[in-house]
Formats: sequence, C-alpha cells, structure tokens
Amino acid sequence: MPIYEYVCEECQEQFEKIVLNKQQEIACPKCSSKKAAIQLSVFSSALGAGSAKSTPSSSGSGGGCCGGGCGCN
Repeated sequence: MPIYEYVCEECQEQFEKIVLNKQQEIACPKCSSKKAAIQLSVFSSALGAGSAKSTPSSSGSGGGCCGGGCGCN
C-alpha cells in the first residue's frame, strides 16, 4: 500500500495518506478541502548510507577528501 504526501491548496496543511486506488478521494484532515496536491517525496531504503561496508583508502593516508573510509581516493 503506497503512502503519498500531500499539501492542501486551501490551508497549506501537509499530510500523508495511504492510497488504495486512484479513484479514492483525498481530503485535508485540517479543513476538509478536496483540493490537495501530491508532493514529491524522498524515500529511504533498507540499505541506508550507514549499512554499506566501508573500504579503506588505497592511498594509505587515511585522510583523503572525506576521511578515507569511502574509498573515493
């Protein structure tokens, strides 16, 4: 079940809604207006930035541009 983010065009309230089908009416929980615009949202995954295994820098300096743990050198 997808969760969509909306902003009410009447009162500017931001809210989330589980949408079961595309014909479902969306109403603002604050003012009950049916004028809501869907927002682009950022999602997270189970493999977030902290879950990747770090590789040491091949240069051996340990410093690098970002601490040497990402292997960008």
